[in-house]
Parts: sequence; structure tokens; C-alpha cells
Amino acid sequence: MTPDPATTAVPRVLLAEASLPFRRVIREALTAFRVCEVDDAPSGERAFEMALHREYSLFLFSLPLPDLAGDMLDRLLSKAYPMVHPGVHTAPPVIYLIGPTDVLRFQELQRDVRVRGSMPLPPKLEVLLAVTASLLPERQGQTFPLPLPPHVS
Repeated sequence: MTPDPATTAVPRVLLAEASLPFRRVIREALTAFRVCEVDDAPSGERAFEMALHREYSLFLFSLPLPDLAGDMLDRLLSKAYPMVHPGVHTAPPVIYLIGPTDVLRFQELQRDVRVRGSMPLPPKLEVLLAVTASLLPERQGQTFPLPLPPHVS
């Protein structure tokens, strides 16, 4: 269901990933299949600055970032975000982008109620759509023909 732009703000996503090609693929897929706007950053420091200046509905953070691990970025934002955005009591939900070596680390992070899932890198469209299905509205008129995996947490 697409929100009415006159009455509802479009959800905004903050994406932090070092790889420009991965950021482009994720941004284009989200804006094509979900009702949202995507801001992206190549580093944790830049993502932190962006999150303090603008409100977001969802964070997508790569666990391996060049300057600050994605989970540390999320921990810092979980403390600072509500302090700089009046009326906001908690930071948005987070989805982690993980490599093969990050699987065990992600399992430990799943205990946090704000963690809504993970997506392996390189990005796969069907996983991205499945993990964001309950967090971002579907763009009307767009369908994805492949069955979505049931195992995405």
C-alpha cells in the first residue's frame, strides 16, 4: 500500500556501505520497489553525521565499514539519535549488510529488538525485498516475479 504523499511523509532510509556499486544497486532497488528515499554514505562517520541532521525510518548498515563498524555506528546512534530529534524516542530499526565472515557476529546482534534482519553481500534483490517488506511500503504497480525466501529474519 502506497502512502498518500499529501498526508504522509515518504520513509527515508540511511544506507552506509563502502562499496559505491553496492550502494547504487541497493538504492536503485529500494526506490524502484519500495516507497522510500535513500541517502547513502561510504563511511560510518558520514552516516553518523547524516543521521544527526535528518530523521530516518530505517538504517541499512554494512558491518564492515572503513572507519567504524556498522554495529558500533548503530550503538552510537541509538544513544545520540533521540537526543537530536525532538519527539523521537528511539533510533530506527536496522538491517545489517554482512559478508561471509560476519555471520557469527550478526547472530550476537540479533538480540537487539531494533535489528530486523540481515542481507548478505553482494546484494541480492529478492533478499533485499524480503527483509524490507514489513518496514517499507511496496511501490504500487511493481511486482517481483521470484518467490521470496522464507528464512530472512
